[in-house]
Amino acid sequence: MTCVLTNAGSKKYKTCSPTFPQVVAERECFAMEKSSRFHWEFQRVWWWTLLKTLYHFLPGSKTLSFGLPGCNLACQFCQNHHLSQTVGAVRAAATFSPEQIVHEAQKNDCRSIAFTYSEPIVWSEFAMAVAERAHAANLKTVAVTNGFVSETHRPRFFACMDAANVDLKSIRNGFYREYCSGNVEPVLNTLRYLARESCVHLEVTNLLIPTLNDSDEEVNELAVWVRKNLGAETPLHFSAFQPAFKMQTWQPTPPQTVFRAREIALNEGLVYVYTGNIDDVEGQITVCPQCHQTIVVRNGYTIDELHLNEEGCCGFCGQSFHGVTADG
Repeated sequence: MTCVLTNAGSKKYKTCSPTFPQVVAERECFAMEKSSRFHWEFQRVWWWTLLKTLYHFLPGSKTLSFGLPGCNLACQFCQNHHLSQTVGAVRAAATFSPEQIVHEAQKNDCRSIAFTYSEPIVWSEFAMAVAERAHAANLKTVAVTNGFVSETHRPRFFACMDAANVDLKSIRNGFYREYCSGNVEPVLNTLRYLARESCVHLEVTNLLIPTLNDSDEEVNELAVWVRKNLGAETPLHFSAFQPAFKMQTWQPTPPQTVFRAREIALNEGLVYVYTGNIDDVEGQITVCPQCHQTIVVRNGYTIDELHLNEEGCCGFCGQSFHGVTADG
């Protein structure tokens, strides 16, 4: 399957990935006095240079993804810094209301709307307004977030979301303090909340940066924490770092480091562990934990094979699929 839109006024846009370039439709827009972008792509639900994925949420469907400027962290390695670290409004071509965003999603046969690129918690009022209209139109909503949110606002924001991919940048607080100007505990609290107290489908992404958070010991520590606090079936994505923002001279993550991280997490008992930002067929597939047959085969931005039955279970043995299917 492929997804190439030919809407009037749209243009081809190539992401800055060194390994998986993609053609999508892009439209710069203006909403609540801030610039954003619209992208449509096949579900893994949103991918940008950090390969923010949701492999287990509406696999094979399309999503409309957009973001507004701003973030509540200051990550030195941010690969969306052109948007997340923008202060004030920037050039825009049109104005979009929440109703118009929902209309665009419906017009392009999207099953969901994703709030991404930057940090949706910063512009949560607008995201929540869009989510309200989306649910009324039978569309799902997705937050791609750093999870750095207060105890009081957390339940209010995520009550509007059907799925979330949370960036757990490191399991250690020292990394957050030195490289993100934040701390890890609010993020861990968000992850616990989503796994234990909400109905939100949860996946986790960890960007591996050479010498900073990629040691076997730290990867093992993170995997153990995910298994004990979120559950062994929580999908975990290890993504390779590419030089960006204030770390332009840093070395990119070797593929072997990402392979090794996946191996460690699988050995620690996690069921669904994926790799990103590298060319790795094995790290993209989904295997049934019961019969060990491959039930989802991904190839970059397309799904080549999808072996789920009408009930959203494994098409080979009937084992339930941990996630949300197109029929679920």
